[in-house]
Amino acid sequence: MVNDGNDYPRNRVNGKQARSTENNDKRSPVSSVVDRRRFLRVAGTGVAATSLAGCTGGSQSSDSKTQQLQGPIKVGVLAPEPGNNPIGASIANSAKLAASQLNENGGVLGADVEVVVKDTKEDPATGKRKYQELTVGQKVDLTTGVFTSEVLLNLMSSIAQQQTLHMSTGAATPEATRKVAENYDRFKYFFRTGPVNSHFLGQNMVDFAKANFESMGWDSVAILAEDYKWTEPISKALNGSLSEAGIDVPVNKRYAGGTENFSPIYDEVQSAGVDAAYVVMAHTGTSAVVQWAKQQRPFEFGGIHVPMQFPSYYKATNGACRYAVTQNSATPTSEITDKTVPYANSYKEEYGKYPVYTGYITFDAVKQYASAVKEAGSKESEKVIPALENSSFTGTTSPALEYYGKDSKYPHDVKYGKKHAWPVWLQWQKTDGTGSQEVIWPDNLSTTEYKSPPWV
Repeated sequence: MVNDGNDYPRNRVNGKQARSTENNDKRSPVSSVVDRRRFLRVAGTGVAATSLAGCTGGSQSSDSKTQQLQGPIKVGVLAPEPGNNPIGASIANSAKLAASQLNENGGVLGADVEVVVKDTKEDPATGKRKYQELTVGQKVDLTTGVFTSEVLLNLMSSIAQQQTLHMSTGAATPEATRKVAENYDRFKYFFRTGPVNSHFLGQNMVDFAKANFESMGWDSVAILAEDYKWTEPISKALNGSLSEAGIDVPVNKRYAGGTENFSPIYDEVQSAGVDAAYVVMAHTGTSAVVQWAKQQRPFEFGGIHVPMQFPSYYKATNGACRYAVTQNSATPTSEITDKTVPYANSYKEEYGKYPVYTGYITFDAVKQYASAVKEAGSKESEKVIPALENSSFTGTTSPALEYYGKDSKYPHDVKYGKKHAWPVWLQWQKTDGTGSQEVIWPDNLSTTEYKSPPWV
């Protein structure tokens, strides 16, 4: 049964219901106001703060270390409104799924993995308070999650102060890893498992354009980016790069983050006579794509559109996203590695629906952390950090999940590239009466060719 946000998902270890350690954070009600959270809450999923008890058995790792850890490994999860928001639910549920799988295979060096979830509410002050509860109160060994860049940046000083390893799995601002570059000894506890930072997200948009715009017929585009912190490096990466690639860009607009009416913006785009709107959107994305489709604007639509990454989005928008294109970390059917599809299917079996991109990344973070703990023979941050820095881990989003070194521009950021984290591009198409996320690039993962909207 699909979880509608009212029923909590099943969490089982060896066929038994996992015990709950706490549930201090109340679920926030779904706002009826059309605001930034509504666009990211089109398909809510319930979640509980849970401890996953382990069992004896063989380890998943081939590591030969036999040292046993004392006590459990505690993973603290920071997720935005996990009872309502699919981004937050995917973060929380995927951490629990990873822990459950680890525990079913003997834990980590004999230690059970416990997961505690806290709700950041997408608010910097709340996020910091919940981080303190996890690190000072719960004394977790690892924190993971965090969606918005504003929340993450407000945590950086606390991460340095608490000296607790943090593997970020949602916020893309490169300012976080710039802090690691500026003061490695203080901020070395921060790693970003994904997505690739906003600079590389922008670079990937350029790479996609160079590889595909000619065949798609996108000779001219209007760049539309919502004015939030995470989009600033993307805009910087796009500025000039598309023109240098021979693509005409008569409109390059950063619009207000609270925008709900896109008609004036679309009038400007339409007057420019471009082939497509090349977008960078998360919080404002639903209004943008729905109005584009309903008004049947004479230009095509694609770019980075976070809500379109949700597997349930076609139904949630009554098909308004059909023909639109978005970048994504992974899809339930994209065989990025031999772990991608099995993870997505396991998640759906456990929680009733497929995860969004933050789920894949969080699952990878917990599994890679466990691998690093085994390699280090310890859960102490000072010992795990070198193991992570030297790690090359096959995850669901990357065949070689590695981090940039301390002397690089973005130390502890996940590496970007074809052999590392390389996003997929999908188009929503209608298949057998329903919508499906069809991969159009890269070529080795493509399931179909791009189709233009019939009204253009």
